[in-house]
Amino acid sequence: MSKKLFLGFKMRRLREQRKLSQAALAGLLEVSPSYLNQIENNQRPLTVAVLLRAAKVLEIDFASLVEDEEARLIADLREIMNDPMAGSGPIGLNELRNAIAASPELAKRVLSLYQAYRHLSERMQSLTYDLSADQASSIGAASNFPYEAVRDFFYYCNNYFGPLDEAAEALFEHESWPIGGLYPSLLDHLKSRHDVRVHIDADDESAAMRHFDPATRTLVLSAQLNIPSRSFHLAHQVAVLGYAEIIEGIVARADFHNEDARSICRVGLANYFAGALAMPYRRFAAQARLLRHDIELLQSHFGVSFEQVCHRLSTLQRPGACGVPFYFVRVDMAGNITKRHSATRFHFTRFGGACPLWNVHEAFAQPGKILVQQARMPDGVTYVCIARAVTKRSRAYLQPSRHFAVGLGCETGYASELVYSAGLDLASEQAAVPIGVNCRICERIDCQQRAFPPIGRRISVDEKNRSFVPYLFD
Repeated sequence: MSKKLFLGFKMRRLREQRKLSQAALAGLLEVSPSYLNQIENNQRPLTVAVLLRAAKVLEIDFASLVEDEEARLIADLREIMNDPMAGSGPIGLNELRNAIAASPELAKRVLSLYQAYRHLSERMQSLTYDLSADQASSIGAASNFPYEAVRDFFYYCNNYFGPLDEAAEALFEHESWPIGGLYPSLLDHLKSRHDVRVHIDADDESAAMRHFDPATRTLVLSAQLNIPSRSFHLAHQVAVLGYAEIIEGIVARADFHNEDARSICRVGLANYFAGALAMPYRRFAAQARLLRHDIELLQSHFGVSFEQVCHRLSTLQRPGACGVPFYFVRVDMAGNITKRHSATRFHFTRFGGACPLWNVHEAFAQPGKILVQQARMPDGVTYVCIARAVTKRSRAYLQPSRHFAVGLGCETGYASELVYSAGLDLASEQAAVPIGVNCRICERIDCQQRAFPPIGRRISVDEKNRSFVPYLFD
């Protein structure tokens, strides 16, 4: 092995997902409990022998055990280290890799500090525009930070939560509910099991999609919601009322530093349960393979929305029964990423807009059409990227509809399992569109679509000549 592997955080997470004690896993790996404890605390690296046994015992792919978390942390740290705040000159990949191998937890704390720094900077910039006391008091320090902390938690858990996923599947199978017709079954379940009545609110002035009154045991849903959305909210309520203990256990292990993050995580986990209940793991994974991950056919079969199918596909990472590792993203018309989940190495921008060459932006120009793109990231990894614009329509003329682009993608190594790979020239490097994470940190110097020069690179200015490339560099 060319370098020492410190994968303690990941080993601990995998062990907890399988509900194994340290002593039980140590026995399976044929090591002492104290040795495993040192591994999980990154005091000792994994040897080749232990690594191979771990991949077999935990039923995971060897490469994913070694590469995924390191690749994600490298991408995150690389973005931070390109900021002038971190000093002049880039830090090489080998240095970043060595730092993360030595202490992945330290790397995550550096990331958290940088996020806090960015939010504080944005707050200060806002205050320079309006120094009134009322305005200043309304701007919370790091107001978005709890959301990002939760997104990071989902991201580093591969967007899979075993106990919750299995509980949703067990409930579905126990009740023998029909695929694609959950709405009446969930209405009956909430009434019989939790004494909850559901009321559909036809008030067009109401801004609430869902409201639960624990005193009257009434769940109010907006009439603007279609049936798949109503079913989703009913399943969310089932999670809140029937599976709070599992949710609280996951939130506790996340070790968030404030109650806002814990509350956001509870909502996210209840939503995760809702998706898992509408699309039970084994049934959904089998159907996805059978249909070669045709999103629209899956949407019709399970009676859910296009976005819900894409989100569910990004969660199929059950040990021993993993599906294709996908990323899932939702982007608004301004390029803001409003949802992001991933079981891949694909790196989403944290700060600033996404790459304009990525097909999620083009989707807005062709509403309703599924766009397919073969794309290559700066690290050389190529992806099959699927994108489609979705509209969440209002029911009143004066209420604007909401427009998003949903993106789904996986590495081209899985392309044969996707119906969308038809017609792609996977053997040609030139066929892949070179995309990046963000113009500010993208190293491609020949991109004609570049909006900003990369941080840390000196611009070359030639008054006598003009290139098709917006910025030239020394």
